[in-house]
Amino acid sequence: MSQPLSHYRNILSIVGGIVRVRVPQGDENRASPARFRDLASLRKADGETVLAQVIRIDDDVVSLQVFGGTAGLTTQASIRFLGHPMRVICSQNVLGRAFNSLGEPMDRGPALGEDRRVDIGGPSVNPMRRVMPSRMIRTDVPMIDVFNTLVESQKIPIFSVAGEPYNALLARIAIHADADVVVFGGMGLIFDDYHYFRQRFLDAGVFAHTVMFANLASDSVVERLLVPDMALAVAERFAVEEGKRVLVLLTDMTAFADALKEVGISMERVPSNRGHMGDLYSQLARRYEKACDFHGAGSVTVLTVTTMPGDDITHPVPDNTGYITEGQFYLRDGRIDPFGSLSRLKQHVIGKSTREDHGALMNTMIRLYAGARDAQQKRAMAFELSRFDEKLLRFGELFETRFMDVSVSLPLDLAWKTLAECFEPQELLMRQQLIDKFFPGKQQQPGEETPADSMA
Repeated sequence: MSQPLSHYRNILSIVGGIVRVRVPQGDENRASPARFRDLASLRKADGETVLAQVIRIDDDVVSLQVFGGTAGLTTQASIRFLGHPMRVICSQNVLGRAFNSLGEPMDRGPALGEDRRVDIGGPSVNPMRRVMPSRMIRTDVPMIDVFNTLVESQKIPIFSVAGEPYNALLARIAIHADADVVVFGGMGLIFDDYHYFRQRFLDAGVFAHTVMFANLASDSVVERLLVPDMALAVAERFAVEEGKRVLVLLTDMTAFADALKEVGISMERVPSNRGHMGDLYSQLARRYEKACDFHGAGSVTVLTVTTMPGDDITHPVPDNTGYITEGQFYLRDGRIDPFGSLSRLKQHVIGKSTREDHGALMNTMIRLYAGARDAQQKRAMAFELSRFDEKLLRFGELFETRFMDVSVSLPLDLAWKTLAECFEPQELLMRQQLIDKFFPGKQQQPGEETPADSMA
């Protein structure tokens, strides 16, 4: 029989969103009521109740992180420990719904109080239960699908700076990705951004298989720490129990890291690097490592946005992220930069689960675009350009227009047509077998319309 929940009033301090309370040690017959990451309920003098989470235990002193802020909270507040961590609703009814950072519906839909709930923030998957990545997730973004393929069960960030269209890119990937379920988690979103994502999903007709968790900029900062764990817990359940291919989209992980920093400062912890705490790497890794292709079940793929203050790749958040993830997509000037982006797992699928010409086409086009960049520098310095340099410049312009912009959606066959518009077959330095099979029989002239054939 479970023990009745006791109330505690021995509050020692209230600093920022952190409450420290003295809790008597349990004896041999009765365990201490406080456990790390468990929830507690705080009752204010006016009767209002707020939730908090145990984030530190020092002997008989327990530190609680209060969700929703500590305004109106006094040392006379009543505290009781609930005996379980934060839980999130996980059932078929969450599809097509939007929730706040406490897992409560924010879309005026029906209440889901009777639906099943699962604990959040659990351990990563046992490596023995993981399957080697082998399948592509198509996004309809040429710079991803053709040049840095997103692989199922991959964990990869979009590195960007403020002002870049990373929200539009993330929404587009959510709409076009060939996933069974999309779980979206937004941290520190302004209301306009939240409305933008929700409306895009509704207009595209994909909201029926999408779940949204949103921490708005007006919400408590500490609540945004729950959003990734909620999104990943729901994704894991759909993948493991229903065999779904789940794509998790998170924005912005830098806002998440800033929330960690704020909590650390409130707890008077000593910063390690530019104000961030020493466990930043571990905190990020705990979330990213949830990406997995489960043996005999579905998969969880994690794609996030990481904004870089001042476009500084050495900032602690992108720097630590780079050691955890399998590459990155670098968004710059409204385009995915082919030289700053890397998908380390793409070799598992290119030419295996994709078309046989994929690998050669990718390498050739990047090599020629690098040559086009060199030709641009030669032209800028007034050097004499060869006839081949002129071809490279023409190709570079078409490549940037047709493939690099995040708003375009073009088929793989257009890559061959673009090459044919600029080069002779022998100038491509590709296997003759592929040229004979895929190179267009008629080289199109500049200004001639190019048909948009479907990808084979």
